[in-house]
Amino acid sequence: MRDFAWGIAATGNIARTVGAAIAAEPGMRVAAVGSRNLGRAQALAATLGAESAYDSYERLCADPAVDAIYVATPHAQHLEVAEVAIAAGKAVLCEKPLAATVDDAEKMVRLAREAGVFLMEAMWMRFNPLIQKIAADERFGDLRSVHASFGFAKPYDPEHRLWAPELGGGALLDLGIYPFGLAQLLLGMPSDLRVTGTLAPNGVDAEAGGVLLYPGGRKALVETSLLGNYPNHASVVGTRMRADLQAPFWATPRIVLSGPSMKPEEYLLDPADNGYAGELREVRAATAEGRTESSIMPLDESLAMMGLLAEARRQVA
Repeated sequence: MRDFAWGIAATGNIARTVGAAIAAEPGMRVAAVGSRNLGRAQALAATLGAESAYDSYERLCADPAVDAIYVATPHAQHLEVAEVAIAAGKAVLCEKPLAATVDDAEKMVRLAREAGVFLMEAMWMRFNPLIQKIAADERFGDLRSVHASFGFAKPYDPEHRLWAPELGGGALLDLGIYPFGLAQLLLGMPSDLRVTGTLAPNGVDAEAGGVLLYPGGRKALVETSLLGNYPNHASVVGTRMRADLQAPFWATPRIVLSGPSMKPEEYLLDPADNGYAGELREVRAATAEGRTESSIMPLDESLAMMGLLAEARRQVA
């Protein structure tokens, strides 16, 4: 069986990181790289051993050697690239968040479903085996609380993608999606949301913190920031057991499970089985099986997260 062939749309840091994960995964290869700058596409293609480089996303998606497109552009361009890939019948792995706006995300999902083409948000946290272990472990009893933070100090630069509103900048979409996403995975969607924060001079959210409230008094405490260096770890508390996730919790290399009636249990991540590898394998498996959506990262949950982050942003404003 031939290797599963990827096309990478964009050439930034995340494109390089995921491209390297593809090249390292048995049975996969990077076949092509696309960018509006041909020189950058050629440079990344050479680094990853890809045979083709293109100066447009349209040409990338039209390459018959490509089985799936990894969309690594800034958030605001996700829909534009995914729309071309879906029209070409290519499976799409789209970097998180799925889009810059709820409307764009809804259109992307509608197009994929109408075309019967696989689409998944690249929420690699969900494919970390240690996080999957926590989600599946019934020894927690009744989950009562999730506490997670993701923040680092990034000097204000309105032209940088993290700060630029036209590129989908702000702490919530880029960083906050992880603590919010951990709460969504373990507790579901909240019945209420209360968020406060600070805006940058150009109006994007610089930091946000809040509580997600659930029936029965359960809750999630989440923080995200571009202004300060946070601990970036997480804890999950149930009535019978708790889990502590070592930083960075969204790619945690180590968890400790503990409780009043058990000896602490430590679990370490196998570096070869990280979240990037897991999401890549899911796309390949889904394509082989004819599935158009993932049960691990369902599209409806991606849409729900877009709505949740939009409401959080509204409250910060």
